[in-house]
Amino acid sequence: MHIWAVANQKGGVGKTTTVVTLAGLLADAGNRVLMIDLDPHGSLTSYFRFDPDTIGHSAYDLFQVNGKIPESLPAQLVLETGHPNLSLLPASTALATLERHAQAQGGMGLVISKSLAILWEDFDYVLIDSPPVLGVLMINALAACQKLIIPVQTEFLAIKGLERMVRTLTMINRARKRPVPYIIVPTLFDRRTQASNKSLRSIKDTYDELVWHSVIPIDTKLRDASTAGVAPSALDANARGVKAYKSLISSLLNPAD
Repeated sequence: MHIWAVANQKGGVGKTTTVVTLAGLLADAGNRVLMIDLDPHGSLTSYFRFDPDTIGHSAYDLFQVNGKIPESLPAQLVLETGHPNLSLLPASTALATLERHAQAQGGMGLVISKSLAILWEDFDYVLIDSPPVLGVLMINALAACQKLIIPVQTEFLAIKGLERMVRTLTMINRARKRPVPYIIVPTLFDRRTQASNKSLRSIKDTYDELVWHSVIPIDTKLRDASTAGVAPSALDANARGVKAYKSLISSLLNPAD
């Protein structure tokens, strides 16, 4: 099982789009793929037409068993998306209440890791959509993942969010036996604007080899796929954005390329 987390301490940078598009492409290639929504806003859950406000069971259930996760529980929470080979462990807005319980309960940082250990033989890839806030949910995503993808919109305010994310990751990696390898992915790039080009240069100058060699362009087809509730590759496999994410997968699987 390959476990990738997608995180940034700023919203609106393309986290959910990155999860859905990568997951859809991996599923298209015949892999069994699970997406996990750990964001209380539930954008990934809503994407596939499940309501995080009213959903009966969700990732929240995993945090309610005091760290002793029943063998049958994780699989019971997994939903089908309608896209072949692509499943979802949804979020509920109740996830937002976890922070105030985390300190009192303790041991909540490895809930997702333990759950995925139970599902290890059921999926080839897991992609985790984490919230834009450092807390127990992001800690779970970072603890569980083998690789971290940090999308960053090519604009000034997103770069400030990236700085916070990299500082957080540096702090967490110091406490881990094995640091989390990560890649910074410029998103929502518009080559026609000076602001986008200037921001991209700044990201590359600052983070150098940590930055993916290409970009995810602005593409209305990605938004259209969200409106339709389908993975972007199912809407238009030849869309610019889909092709860019396909190139990103190649880089993730073959880092030397």
